[in-house]
Amino acid sequence: MLVTDPSRKRVLLAAPRGYCAGVDRAVVAVEKALDHYGAPVYVRKEIVHNKFVVESLAARGAVFVEDTDEVPRGARVVFSAHGVSPAVHQAAAERGLDTIDATCPLVTKVHKEAVRFARDDYDILLIGHTGHEEVEGTAGEAPEHIQIVNSPDDVAGVVVRDPDKVVWISQTTLSVDETMETVRRLRERFPTLQDPPSDDICYATQNRQVAVKKLAADCDLVIVVGSANSSNSVRLVEVALEAGAGASYRVDGVSELREEWFESVTTVGVTSGASVPEVLVDDLLAALAARGYGQVDEVRTATEDLMFSLPRELRADLKKAGAMPSRPHREGRRSLSVEPVR
Repeated sequence: MLVTDPSRKRVLLAAPRGYCAGVDRAVVAVEKALDHYGAPVYVRKEIVHNKFVVESLAARGAVFVEDTDEVPRGARVVFSAHGVSPAVHQAAAERGLDTIDATCPLVTKVHKEAVRFARDDYDILLIGHTGHEEVEGTAGEAPEHIQIVNSPDDVAGVVVRDPDKVVWISQTTLSVDETMETVRRLRERFPTLQDPPSDDICYATQNRQVAVKKLAADCDLVIVVGSANSSNSVRLVEVALEAGAGASYRVDGVSELREEWFESVTTVGVTSGASVPEVLVDDLLAALAARGYGQVDEVRTATEDLMFSLPRELRADLKKAGAMPSRPHREGRRSLSVEPVR
């Protein structure tokens, strides 16, 4: 047992939580680009799926656009952590844009898998959510070979050319359990279905889900900090409920807390999605303490120390200017260089 008095109000704080290495790299890339080149720096789509992060970077001079045709010719644009298709790279080149590719290296790995399997003429079943930027970017690597499978319920409608030459890959931010159920059903239909060479669901997504599973059954309420368009944040709510939490809600920040959530609640679980800066979790813990949930017990299931270097294009320019950081940025605990609006 984590405490001896079950009636005492407390918080179970999941660890790991918050920023992953890919998100940290992408956010720092925009910050360093603004510092080095000056504003404006254009960003295609949201650099990561977090409202606070996007608004904070916009306040510093980042200009977020839906596509490259909104970027002035010859200007500089950062591609988001979710990745883009070859067609987007080509469109940027045709406009003479200076690009900084902040695609998460784990997403790039999935892109390379898609290219390789397409080259070998496989039918590729991409498990993911239609319309998500990451899925669009991956599917764009081999559109003639890839079909998207949104959920286990989609499996019955999958049609392939050769049942003995089928492989699955996935979006990196999915529910591990749901993805494995989709794979199970696919394998029932296609017994020789090939697995990707390594797990496509990223380590951070899996670790955050494992941590929530560990604490959920002991919680009357689990609060997930993250934005509505953050796939991994939304999945954490689902995982918490499936693992036995009394209730679970996602919030962008403390302004979205509702008093009725806390009626008869003794234990509150807290976690955050992989695109959430720690400052927002700190803000939530302060709000919970003000409601009497002052005891905080950390529930740790893994320790993360993965680091990624800044994007190659930015790294080269910073090196020329003598402004290159001494080491890669570490995921997890860093926050944006601004304070939250409470």
